[in-house]
Amino acid sequence: MYDPRRDPTTLILVAGVLVLLGAATLAVRILQRRTDSAINPAILETSRRRVLAWWILFSTLAAALFLGKAATVVLFWLIAFWALREFITLTPTRPGDHRALFWVFFVFTPLQFVLVGMEQYELYSIVIPVYAFLFIPARIAMTGDHKRFLERSAKIQAGLLICVYCLSYAPALLTLHSTDAEKPLNTTGLLLFFILMVQLSDVLQYAWAQIPSRHVIVPSISPGRTWEGLLGGTISAALLGAVFCWATPFRFYLAAGLSAVIALMGFAGGLTMSAIKRDRGVKDYGTLVEGHGGVLDRIDSICFAAPVFFHLTFWLLPHLTS
Repeated sequence: MYDPRRDPTTLILVAGVLVLLGAATLAVRILQRRTDSAINPAILETSRRRVLAWWILFSTLAAALFLGKAATVVLFWLIAFWALREFITLTPTRPGDHRALFWVFFVFTPLQFVLVGMEQYELYSIVIPVYAFLFIPARIAMTGDHKRFLERSAKIQAGLLICVYCLSYAPALLTLHSTDAEKPLNTTGLLLFFILMVQLSDVLQYAWAQIPSRHVIVPSISPGRTWEGLLGGTISAALLGAVFCWATPFRFYLAAGLSAVIALMGFAGGLTMSAIKRDRGVKDYGTLVEGHGGVLDRIDSICFAAPVFFHLTFWLLPHLTS
């Protein structure tokens, strides 16, 4: 039986990312120790923290992938649970919300990932945006607490949508199948490609944003996000996507186009979650990585890009062999 975990493509991709992370770690340390470096120390420190976050994310993901699909789905469930906790904790709740939150955390969240693991697309694609979204306001209304009712309901719905529903489409990539029985789909490589492109597009947008003549897109929300960073990062991600097309079932131009979409959606996720933080008057969602925020700070791009990449792949796969 074909096992994508033993596929040479997957092994090469994992080894390549580990080598890149090792090289990045070494380069940052060397630059930080040099007293004559022209690079801003603040940028180097930010880079060090980003590399540390990538080590944690990728090493955990790689271990789960080699343990199998079930372990990967459980990992993303735990990440979603923690991210949702950070999201809900960020905004005030009332006693009338607590029973609805119990259902959100201990029923709908695990149920979503159980359905993903069972490959029940017809159910996991609707259980949260239909049934959970109807249940949440109804359950809050039953408490009789009508103060700021719409705001409270919408906050819980938004957290469930972003942190759980959208994120669940990342491990859902493991449930996709090729329409060609003679060419099984390497879903492990596909998930690794997706995560790699999300993270690379983030760092590329950050790097391009450091060039002179910066034009900030939304200064009041994210002063570090510029048009130069967005365009340069998206184009660079597309080029890298074409280079890594061998890890996907797509030709180089499709891999490039999907990588550009990932970069754009990742930007949208980062900007949206920054707007929520500005609204609440905080810098980070949590403190998982010292000095570099919580879980949700690290996966906001993944949350926005995952459902779009999944559905584009889902739609494209039948056409690759037609």
